[in-house]
Amino acid sequence: MSEEFKIEIVNPEKSFLVKDDVLEVVIPAFEGEMGILKDHISIISFLKPGILKILSKSGDESFYVEDGIVEFKNNNLSILTSTIYKLTDLDKSKQQNLLKLAEEEANKQDINDQSRYLIDQKIDVLKSLN
Repeated sequence: MSEEFKIEIVNPEKSFLVKDDVLEVVIPAFEGEMGILKDHISIISFLKPGILKILSKSGDESFYVEDGIVEFKNNNLSILTSTIYKLTDLDKSKQQNLLKLAEEEANKQDINDQSRYLIDQKIDVLKSLN
């Protein structure tokens, strides 16, 4: 019996990635890191800044995401995100630029606790990529 399921990642510009040979996906959900395997219960969750890992028969891939919504239903995983970068394509200068923007945002005095939490998460993840 096949252990594979389908994933589709969509961002505002386009359908970013579609794969149908996925074995496992690890997502940075608000509840914590969450592993998704075939026949997982149906879920809807929010992404927080972190690393999205896709393990598939055609090769493993990792992506940096900042936000989004995740839905898993009937062995189809859909991820809608406004910011996603494949880690192998995220060069040092782009990473440093994202970190600088996040640190500038963190220094603002008029942000609420939830925004501060997400910015801190973003900064921690970007620093860990060094």
